[in-house]
Amino acid sequence: MQNERPVILITNDDGITSPGIHSLVDAVKDLGQVIVVAPDSPQSGMGHAITIGDPLRLNKVNEFEDVESWQCSGTPVDCVKLAVDKILHRKPDICLSGINHGANHSINVIYSGTMSAAMEAAIEGIPSIGFSVEDYRFDADFTVAKMVARDLTKRMLSKKMPEHLLLNVNIPTVTLAEFKGMKICRQAYAKWEEEFDHRVDPRGKDYYWMVGKFMNMDKNPGTDVDALNEGYASIVPVKIDFTDTLMKEWLQQEWKDIKS
Repeated sequence: MQNERPVILITNDDGITSPGIHSLVDAVKDLGQVIVVAPDSPQSGMGHAITIGDPLRLNKVNEFEDVESWQCSGTPVDCVKLAVDKILHRKPDICLSGINHGANHSINVIYSGTMSAAMEAAIEGIPSIGFSVEDYRFDADFTVAKMVARDLTKRMLSKKMPEHLLLNVNIPTVTLAEFKGMKICRQAYAKWEEEFDHRVDPRGKDYYWMVGKFMNMDKNPGTDVDALNEGYASIVPVKIDFTDTLMKEWLQQEWKDIKS
């Protein structure tokens, strides 16, 4: 048993044909037994959505040379659930999600299908990483991202990790020569300020297109946004427990008539 290769589950939210997931597979395929289970179409912004009102389709495909791969009609979270229950029939040693086209730093972690897939695995007790690169282009250069993914995957496999380990890793859009290295950071306090552009379709019907800009309101050092701006890849450990302990303590003091 000790000589068995570790099982690495790979998924994403950009779809099984995206360059990002191909780059991730290429970066780590020699480090273990890689199994790919990914959406059959882009699922960006799906967050932690699951499919409950429609049947799920799961088909084996030949998308990667010498790597078992399956495409799923559902969400990134569906992919992880089906991979564990119907394909692997066991928990993989680690789960890698990405490499996403576009950053998932700061508040984006909430909306990200990439990170939700990794989070689902972490909930199941599988150490997981979500990888994203700042470049939104389809033909983005994944050279640095592949190097980061391989480095962190080797670290994850070198010793037993905490079973609920979940890392949000973002890689800057820089060349290999410009890349500064990696930083362990905290999540920046930031948000999107959205607007809805009103338009009219050819049939005269109104519709709306969401636009907006990213606002970083965090002026303190040590954030993932800072690291990326400085040319570093950011590594943020993410908690599954959303409990605000400071707010809980405040409420216990303010609302003393409620049991705690």
